[in-house]
Amino acid sequence: MNTFGTRLKFTSFGESHALAIGGVIDGLPAGIKIDFDFLQNELDRRRPGKNKFSTARDEADKIEIFSGVFNGFSTGTPIGFAIFNQNQKSNDYENLREIFRPAHADFTYFSKFGIRDHRGGGRASARETAVRVACGAFAQMLLNEFDISVKSGVFSVGSVVCDSFDFDLALNSEIFSLGKEDEMKALIMKARGEHDSVGAGVLSVASGVLKGLGEVLYDRLDARLAAALMGINGVKAVEIGEGVRASQLFGSQNNDEMDKNGFLSNHAGGILGGISTGQDIVLRSYFKPTPSIFKPQRTLNLNGESVSFELRGRHDPCIGVRGSVVATAMIRLVLADMLLLNLSSNINTIKKAYAK
Repeated sequence: MNTFGTRLKFTSFGESHALAIGGVIDGLPAGIKIDFDFLQNELDRRRPGKNKFSTARDEADKIEIFSGVFNGFSTGTPIGFAIFNQNQKSNDYENLREIFRPAHADFTYFSKFGIRDHRGGGRASARETAVRVACGAFAQMLLNEFDISVKSGVFSVGSVVCDSFDFDLALNSEIFSLGKEDEMKALIMKARGEHDSVGAGVLSVASGVLKGLGEVLYDRLDARLAAALMGINGVKAVEIGEGVRASQLFGSQNNDEMDKNGFLSNHAGGILGGISTGQDIVLRSYFKPTPSIFKPQRTLNLNGESVSFELRGRHDPCIGVRGSVVATAMIRLVLADMLLLNLSSNINTIKKAYAK
C-alpha cells in the first residue's frame, strides 16, 4: 500500500530516479497555519549530500505545494506537493539491470511484480522517505496546536552506545548524535573508508502527548507506532519503554506505580493497553547497516545463475543517521492521526463539537 493513516492520510508517489517524488495529504483540518520555513528546514535535515557522513547524492529537496493551502493556512482540502529529483546518476546502476543486490528489495520486488526499476532501487529506495518527512512536518503543525513535540537522535552506531542522552547536542550534530559523537563519527568514517557500512540505533521521545490517544485492541497506539517505524527503510527492530529489557524484569520492577501526583516511573514508555498515559512516549528503532557496500559480493542474476559483482553509486555509510529524521516524521503522523481519531471516542466530545 502507498497510503498511510486513517483520519490523517498521506499517499506518496515516485521513485529514486523518476522525475519527482511527492505526496497527497488528506484530512488535515482547515485553519492550521502553514510554517513554510519549518517545512523546508525538516527536509533540509534529512536531505542527502550535506556532509561526508551521508551519500554524495546532492539533492536540494525543495518542496513545491500545488494545492490545499491558501493565504498561509490549510483549507481542509487535499494538500498536494512534489520534490523534483535533480541529481540522479542512473548509469551507475547499469550493471544491476540483470542482478539482485544482496540485502536489498531487488529480489523480493521482482518476485512479487515480475518487473523492477534497477536504478537506485526504484520505489524501494529511501529517497521516498523525503515525502514522509514533509508529511510529518505538516502533522507537526497540527500537533503544535496542542503543544505536542517529537524529537529523535542517534544513541548508538555499531558498538558505540551512549550512556546518557543529550537532545540539545543532537540538534546541532552532523549525525544527530545524542552523545559520544566523535566516537560515532570515527566509526562511520572507518566503515566508509573500508567500503563498508554500519548500523545504528535511534531514540525518539514524544512529549506533551494527551491522555487517551490510541484505539483499543486492533489499532493500539503502540502497535501503530511500531508499524510506522518498522515501515522505514532499514529498520529491523523497535522497542517501546523498557522494550526487550522488560522481558528480563520482575513485575515489581517493571510496573509503573502511581500516587496522587501521578506516575512514579515510565517503564511502559507512555502507553498502557494501547492508549497514551500522558507521559513521554519513548521509542527506540534499530537500523541495519546500509546494504549498499562497495565490496565484492556474490548474488544471483535474473536467470538464477550465481555471479559476483561490485556496486557503484553513492550511498550512506550509516542509514540510521538520516533515518532519525524519518523516525520523527512517522511518529508525528501517527500521533496527529490518533488525535483526530480520538474525537469520536466519547459522545460528550461530539456534543461539544456541535454545541449551539
